[in-house]
Amino acid sequence: MNSAVSVRELHVSYFGVEVVRDVTFAVEQGSMVGIIGPNGAGKSTMIKAMLGLIGKDKGDVRFYGKEVNEVRKQVAYVPQRSQIDWTFPITVMDTVLIGTYPSVGLFKFPKKKEKAWAMECLRKVGLEDFAKRQIGELSGGQQQRVFLARALAQKPELLLLDEPFVGIDVASEETIIRILKELQLQDKTIVVVHHDLSKANAYFDQLLLLNKELIKFGTVDEVLNREVMAKAYAHQLQFLEKVEVTA
Repeated sequence: MNSAVSVRELHVSYFGVEVVRDVTFAVEQGSMVGIIGPNGAGKSTMIKAMLGLIGKDKGDVRFYGKEVNEVRKQVAYVPQRSQIDWTFPITVMDTVLIGTYPSVGLFKFPKKKEKAWAMECLRKVGLEDFAKRQIGELSGGQQQRVFLARALAQKPELLLLDEPFVGIDVASEETIIRILKELQLQDKTIVVVHHDLSKANAYFDQLLLLNKELIKFGTVDEVLNREVMAKAYAHQLQFLEKVEVTA
């Protein structure tokens, strides 16, 4: 099988403090992978460094064997909701249309075809009736669905989502995971920074357990193992009691 993502010896630091240390892994095409770990483990930092959104100290990151700048059209990113300015005066439709820009090209505006596709993406997430709303008027779950629609508008082969299920309603979470599963059936690759370990088995094929360094990358059963999890959550033993882990 071909690797959609390949990371080798990735190191990332903030102000001289190493946040991600010597991380190496590969994600196969068509996989659904969850990135888990305690708060401050470097999960979001790793994703941003992989995408070139922040600098890395060293390491090699490839998407389909190429550097990220060569495959921007194929890779979509959904950031954490907390990183977005919801007061920005932009409508739901215009937000989704941004996803068409990589194919439209610089200094060009989306036309009828792109607008029709953006509306179709809104239909997929159940928000076609909200197209003219200002993005800040929506609920947290609706906002997250809009940003998934923006990613869908890009027609990517790979989606990376950072904590997409935090602070959203059950219906929105069910909609998002259903769409991600449908994309996987189309041989798309999905990588999700995730916090709710109780749903890991239902959502993912594989888990990547990170605590500044790679603790374990494997099947859900291999990672949700008490001995393995203890390496990442050594100071949160009560947390482990709440998580369904194997002996």
